[in-house]
Formats: sequence, C-alpha cells, structure tokens
Amino acid sequence: MMNLKEISKKIRNGDFSSLLGLSNGNKRVHPAEVARMLASVSTDKSVEGFMSLPLNKQTEVFAYLDSPLQKRIISTLNNTKAAYILNELSSDDRIAFYSSLTGVQRSAYLEFLDEKNKEVIHNVLGYPKNSVARLINTDFATIDPDITIAQANEHLRKYHRDTEAANVIYVVDKDGKLVDDIPIRRFVLNDPEKKISDILDGFCVSLKMTDKKEDAVAKFKEYDRVVLPVINTDNILLGVLTVDDVLDVAEQRDTKEIQNFGGVEGLDYPYVKTGFFSLIKKRATWLIVLFIGEMLTATAMGYFDKEISKAVVLALFVPLIISSGGNSGSQAATLIIRAMALKELTIRNWWFVMRREILSGLTLGFILGAIGFVRIAVWQNLHFYEYGSHWFLLALTIFFSLIGIVMWGTLSGSMIPIILKKVRLDPATSSAPLVATLVDVTGLVIYFSIAAIILKGTLL
Repeated sequence: MMNLKEISKKIRNGDFSSLLGLSNGNKRVHPAEVARMLASVSTDKSVEGFMSLPLNKQTEVFAYLDSPLQKRIISTLNNTKAAYILNELSSDDRIAFYSSLTGVQRSAYLEFLDEKNKEVIHNVLGYPKNSVARLINTDFATIDPDITIAQANEHLRKYHRDTEAANVIYVVDKDGKLVDDIPIRRFVLNDPEKKISDILDGFCVSLKMTDKKEDAVAKFKEYDRVVLPVINTDNILLGVLTVDDVLDVAEQRDTKEIQNFGGVEGLDYPYVKTGFFSLIKKRATWLIVLFIGEMLTATAMGYFDKEISKAVVLALFVPLIISSGGNSGSQAATLIIRAMALKELTIRNWWFVMRREILSGLTLGFILGAIGFVRIAVWQNLHFYEYGSHWFLLALTIFFSLIGIVMWGTLSGSMIPIILKKVRLDPATSSAPLVATLVDVTGLVIYFSIAAIILKGTLL
C-alpha cells in the first residue's frame, strides 16, 4: 500500500487512480489529508482529482477544501451531484460555503438545497457577516429534563446522528428555551434511572446569534469548551458552535492582522491561490502610501539642507537616527496591537499605556543614546574617524536626539492603534511600515532641531 507522500506525488503527476483507495494499510486516510494533497497541485488538477473520488468521499473531502476550490468544483459538477454534496454537508460547513458566495452565485446555488436546508441558509445569512450565526451547526441534540438517562439515551439513538456537535447534549423546555447542557460523560457515569433534572449543574455558558466571531473565540478560551450553544434574544436554542470553527476564525483573524501589520492588505484567499495581479494590487496600495510618506523624509532633509551643508558629519548619522525611531515605534505597535487582540488592553487604558511608553521610550532612548555617545568618543580618541574639535558636542547631539526620537517612536507606535480602535478602525492597519514612516519624518525634525540648538555657534 502506498504512503501519503507517494499518493501526493502521483497526484502532482496527474495520476489520480490512487485516490480511489482512501486507505493506508488498515488505517483510513482522513479527508483533511486528501484535501491537503489536492491543494498542493494546480486548480485544474485539484478538480480532476476530486472528480475521481467516490461520491460519498467527495462530500467528506469537500468540507476541508478552501473556498475558491469549492466554488470551482461546484461550478464544474452537474446539478444532481452538486445538490447531493451541498445537502450532505454538515450545517456549519454548508453555511460557511454559502457565506463565501457573491449574491448572484448564492441565488443560483440555493436552488440545489432541499427546503429545510434552504430555510436555514436564508435565516442565517440575514445576520451580519462577522456574527456567530454564520458559523453555527444546526445538527444538535436536545432532550427533556423530566425523563431518565436511560430514556434520554434511547431518544438520542433514535433521533440524532453521530456528529461532532453531539458531544454535548442540550436540555430545553417545551418552548425550546435552553435550560442547561450535559456532556456525554455525565450520561455514562451516572445511574441510568436518574432523571435528567438530577444531573444538571445549573451552569450553562452560551453565545447569542448576534455576537461577534472574535467574542466567541474569547469565550471558548475563557471557559475551555469544545462546543457552545447559540441562542436568540428569547433564549431559544438555534444551534451550536464547535471549537474547530472557532480555531478557523482565530487563524483567519491572526493571518489578516499579520498581513496588515506587514503593510499588506489582507488576502482574500491563501497566498498560493491568490492571483498574480490580485497580489500586486494588495501589496501596491500600501507601498504607494508608504512611498509618498517617505517623500516627506526627503522634504524634511531639504528643509535642513543649510545645516547639512555646514556640518556634513550630521548626515552620517541620519540612517542610525531614523532606524532607531522606526524600530522602537514598530516594537510598541506590535506589543499594543497584540495586547488589544488578547483583550489585555482596551481604549480606556490609554493613559496607562502612554505613561508606560513615555518612560520606556526615555529609558530605551537613554540606553541607545549612551551607546551612540560612547561610539563617537571611542572612534574619535582611537582615531578610527576624525569628527573634528567639536566631537563632544556632536556626541551630545546624538545622545539627546536618540532619547527624543526613541521616546517619540514608542509613544507614536503605542497610541496610533488605540486611536484607530477609538474611531472603530482595525488597529492592525497601523502597520510596522506605517509607524516607521511616520517616525522617520518626525525623527529628522527632532534630530536637526536638537543639532541646531547644541551645535549653534560651533559647527552650525
């Protein structure tokens, strides 16, 4: 029997016969492994490989494919096969697929669903795109609190499927309102003749349909749950949210924030699936903004051209000065954005952050300034470089400039994300390149202003 690497190699060479036997010895290959192998080749080969799978396996693998490949496959299949796959998906995977479609595509593909699934999709898609409703699984198990554990087990075997959502059973009243949740282990470890009401603990964490996805991530982390019920404003149980979908949300959010922070618009699809011109567009926007910003650096240097012509030695330290400010700003922005993402900080903590970063900037600036001062002194006295008779004043200029610029960098890097959050923009858009560009321009002003004060009457 071929191993997974051999199967992947055959798929890359266009040989899909190995996909017909989805087993590796006595161990069944997980659909996620098959999806990963299909994702490693071109879209056309991926579609061809998917088509070679048995129909029941296609449904299992489809849920693990990325959105662009799913759309391509459904558009390629005949109506009967497309309808079978879409109706057989678990409800959360079906909702995720329809959420990714454009209005025209959604209208066309809704016709593939049976009436029950179509109604669920219509209801769920009425909620905001970033809401928990877009992630729910409607295949959950419910029981009455007045029956015994034995009766509940019989009811579950008769009316519910074996799904990931069935790890926790939900107790509801006659109106469908959520009463409590019961993990399966409590069924197993208690006397079958006990009533359900006797094993309830009275503590049930839930989410609302309108809650944001990011709030769901925080709640799963806080309560260490693998599944949570989702209710409406009347406490009626409408679905459940499982941890695998929450992990996907966390991954997508973190990926977008990392891309934004690197000075790139968030990609709509994985890097390998993003078209060349789409990738250029995502990157060019920020590069143009940053390039225009950096033009101000040249403007600032032009404003101080007289000082530079009188003391050319000042120009030697420009890269040192602006890079220190940009680096300190990027550090601060990274720390604050991550702290805000983890709910460690809110915009109400702005004064705490400002005080802390001013002190941090002063301390860090003093350390770097001292190193710069010592460097000039050592180079001058060991005759590595001749800074002239006013080398001490030059060293003081570098010392105080670094203190001012590093403090300004840390303050800017920490405050910009908070300001963006205040005006309801994504703090991650205060990318490291953006902060660095801002500090570059203002850093030059600080540097030459301090030089004009300290070196007046000597070099200037």
